[in-house]
Amino acid sequence: MYLVFALIVLFKNYGESICQNDTRPNIVMVMSDAFDGRLTFDPGSRVVQLPYINYLRELGTTYLNAYTNSPICCPSRAAMWSGQFVHLTQSWNNYKCLDANATTWMDVLEENGYHTQRMGKLDYSSGSHSVSNRVEAWTRDVQFLLRQEGRPVTQLVGNMSTVRIMTKDWETTDRASQWIQRRAASGAQPFALYLGLNLPHTYRTESLGPTAGGSTFRTSAYWLKKVSSDLISIPKWLPMSAMHPVDYYSTFTKNCSGNFTEEDVKSIRAFYYAMCAEADAMLGQVISALRETGLLNNTVVIFTADHGDLAMEHRQFYKMSMFEGSSHVPLLIMGPGLMSGLQVNQPVSLVDLYPTVLEIAGISAPGDISGHSLLPLMSKSRASPQIQHPDWALSEYHGCNANASTYMLRTGRWKYIAYADGLSIFPQLFDLKLDKEELHNVVFKFPDVWAHLDRLLRSIVDYPMVSKTVHLYNKEQFTAWRQGLGSNYSQVIANLRWHVDWQKDAAANERAIDEWLKDS
Repeated sequence: MYLVFALIVLFKNYGESICQNDTRPNIVMVMSDAFDGRLTFDPGSRVVQLPYINYLRELGTTYLNAYTNSPICCPSRAAMWSGQFVHLTQSWNNYKCLDANATTWMDVLEENGYHTQRMGKLDYSSGSHSVSNRVEAWTRDVQFLLRQEGRPVTQLVGNMSTVRIMTKDWETTDRASQWIQRRAASGAQPFALYLGLNLPHTYRTESLGPTAGGSTFRTSAYWLKKVSSDLISIPKWLPMSAMHPVDYYSTFTKNCSGNFTEEDVKSIRAFYYAMCAEADAMLGQVISALRETGLLNNTVVIFTADHGDLAMEHRQFYKMSMFEGSSHVPLLIMGPGLMSGLQVNQPVSLVDLYPTVLEIAGISAPGDISGHSLLPLMSKSRASPQIQHPDWALSEYHGCNANASTYMLRTGRWKYIAYADGLSIFPQLFDLKLDKEELHNVVFKFPDVWAHLDRLLRSIVDYPMVSKTVHLYNKEQFTAWRQGLGSNYSQVIANLRWHVDWQKDAAANERAIDEWLKDS
């Protein structure tokens, strides 16, 4: 804690302009994976010690309503790197995202004289992730219900002195710190550094075999000590019979429909918070490297995530949902010329980072991006922007573990969620001011609000047409994949992540796919 206090004292000397001494600032972004944004401000911040996030909150700007543009890894990052909504780049799932040659904000910085470096998890271009992941996304409309994930479990490793659990992330963080030191020694400024972390994403459950997904929450006693056990809430669940049909599908396919004791749920949440604490320490190492090299006073530091994790809220873990635990991301920005201790209620999203980073660097953003610069909301100069930031944030989802394209509009007290063509599946509407747990769908209670928000959503995205496009894409991709397998098809599809349920009646499941492909 002394180190954090010392950093705060030093940071008070930050300059008054975003380009201190007529030089452009350095830019460092740390992007974690699956970090619930509600942990970065009260009351969520009380449950786990996150000293370096608290440091950013005290000396920078915290966005209280920041959202992912798609609650899954690759599409979310595609939106952040491109500044465009996922329906514009057709980033439909973890396999289909940006082209390899797509222009990112980092490319633009490099073209304009910045020394740039990307480290760690990038995950924004097409072609990655498992075969299971893509096939599950393509077949989401098929009339079967199969568990696609391992049941969420916890794993305690090491002891009270075991700090480095996610060794891959720590090695990348070490390299990032060394890179900062080399930049300081060479005087090669301005620079832009991106560090992508895997934490607090769950670990692969190795006992389930080579096709297993990530359902293990792993940490040590060292990090669990950072969690205030008595403040861990046990989320309320609707009975499965009362769930929205898409939420029911998500709960079942995530293998969360079985019995969980209160102790099970509390343990999963404690381990998740401990994993967040470990990620916070990596952020701290980067901040310390900037301070020790004398670069902190002329560096903008950004902390965010691709999405959150439900951590057993709504009887689910993982992401792929528009509920707050999954869609609400952290966004804290600190730097010269930026407000300290500011909390912004304005709904924002990851596409806003593209124009924000460019404006910080004094570069004009292209006109075809979806985002809006956040600099006017946090700059000490408080200059009025030429174009006001809209009072809404958009998120959409087209991947696995949800059996319909899903669209979320967040504005004011409301969260509106529409599905598919807007007709075949009824929408959801939550009043987040009165219903923070999102347990009461009031869409039929407030028809005027429903109509207004649906019109607004349709003015942003023609979501029935996008849903139709995704539906056709899924069929085309699955057909091509199946044809490529030839006689091996039955064996391969039976041994994906859903193999336990699939093999109970493989013939019926294959027939269900055939019927789906015949349907127009």
